[in-house]
Amino acid sequence: MFTAQKNGRLRARASGAIAIAIAATALSSCAAGGPTAVGFEDVQSATIQIQAQGTFIDPGTTQPSETAGRGSGFLIDPSGIALTNNHVVVGAGTLKVWLGGDTDKQYNATVLGASECLDLAVVQLDKGTYPFLGWYQGEIKTALDVYSAGFPLGDPNFTLTRGIVSKADVPQDDSWASLDHVIEHDARIRGGNSGGPLVADNGRVVGINYAGDDELDYNYAIHRDEAIAVIDDLKAGKPVLSLGINAQAMAPEEDGTPNGIWVSSLQAGGPADKAGIEAGDVLISLAGITLGAGGTLEDYCQVIRTQGVDATIDVTVYRPSTDELLDGQINGGELEVTATGVLGGSSEQVGSFVTVTDDSGAVSVSVPNTWSDVDGAGFTDQEGNSWLSVTATPDAAGFSSSWGTPGVSVGATAASSMTVDAALALLSGGLEAECTPVDVGVDYDDGLYVGKYNSWTDCGGSGGADYYVLASTDGGGSLVAVVLQLVSDFDKSTVLQNVVGSFQVTG
Repeated sequence: MFTAQKNGRLRARASGAIAIAIAATALSSCAAGGPTAVGFEDVQSATIQIQAQGTFIDPGTTQPSETAGRGSGFLIDPSGIALTNNHVVVGAGTLKVWLGGDTDKQYNATVLGASECLDLAVVQLDKGTYPFLGWYQGEIKTALDVYSAGFPLGDPNFTLTRGIVSKADVPQDDSWASLDHVIEHDARIRGGNSGGPLVADNGRVVGINYAGDDELDYNYAIHRDEAIAVIDDLKAGKPVLSLGINAQAMAPEEDGTPNGIWVSSLQAGGPADKAGIEAGDVLISLAGITLGAGGTLEDYCQVIRTQGVDATIDVTVYRPSTDELLDGQINGGELEVTATGVLGGSSEQVGSFVTVTDDSGAVSVSVPNTWSDVDGAGFTDQEGNSWLSVTATPDAAGFSSSWGTPGVSVGATAASSMTVDAALALLSGGLEAECTPVDVGVDYDDGLYVGKYNSWTDCGGSGGADYYVLASTDGGGSLVAVVLQLVSDFDKSTVLQNVVGSFQVTG
């Protein structure tokens, strides 16, 4: 499967007190004669698009990138208070906001509080008076009509998709959240919808979209009750099930050994930052509990619930960039190196990737540092289209003429005549004669690039190379293509996910 990722859990059920608080919150503005929440026809006016830019390190790499990712959110107060996801904003150096799809006016925003376990964040826009959304009243039931609002795929065009609630209130653990109250629904969401509202047909908020499974068409929202219970604390900057990281649980090895929790970025001055944890680190254990089992944040968040965010908690960290193991404490002693050469410095271990770019600096991808034969020159295809391109491999001659040498090529063209289907056919021609097809014409969507891919195995004979061709478009109108040849088991697992998660075209 050719997949990529570019884009909490309280133990008590919501009490009657929370339901009362919900009603009180929704009615308070009306009772005071103040501004009222917008209706369904004006949901767009209170929905925001957020661009977060800063230093992030993607799982499996050691090279920081000043990437800009986009997500959604929505205003919950006329003063400019908005909700979004933790994974959209935490660790960003700057936040830019557009309201209702209007790209002519840009707003600044400040993160007031966030929680990685609940994947929630509260942000404050520039002071002013804004349209806002109110909360849905009453019980959220299965089969309720709902609509996902937001700005998917980084596109400034507002979208609204319709569905129904399929599961009204279930616990769920994911690689970036651990929640007791999740709504499963089929109002389709895409990367970039993260943090946007899930509303009923009266425009009232049912939940906050935060995850989806495109293959199975499952879509998930943080339940209204989960959010309302913590909004006031987050507005006040109080830590809620959070050590201040942008976290992602790494999938366990085949033998079940967990890899831990990858730290993509950190909240400046947060508990993890003060302890000496850095972007690109892997949290191996917390309070003596091994983290990442099952590829979720469940154990990480359960330790925080048990110990409390202010407690002194022992932590063990692996730092891929230096191949070191470090021990220290959250809210206590800072990290100190306890072992070096942990993975033996093998080139087939995490921490051995570098970012390569084309000659213009616009096309980039992260590859093993042994793929040192790099060509950043562009080219013109047989249709006369000009491409920017970068190729990386251990041996250019072997990559171009045999199945025994791994490598990758990433290219981009602005040619309006080149479609995804045409590019896929052009790059896949003749492979059927030497390879066994696995996936053909499969839809691809990583939140930034949307298109299709083909994959083959046993190229050159049984047990031979795997080969992938991806053709996609980005929000700027460019067509982006990736050709990837993989030989070893390491290539076919770690390198595959790293390349697919890192290729990028800017400008």
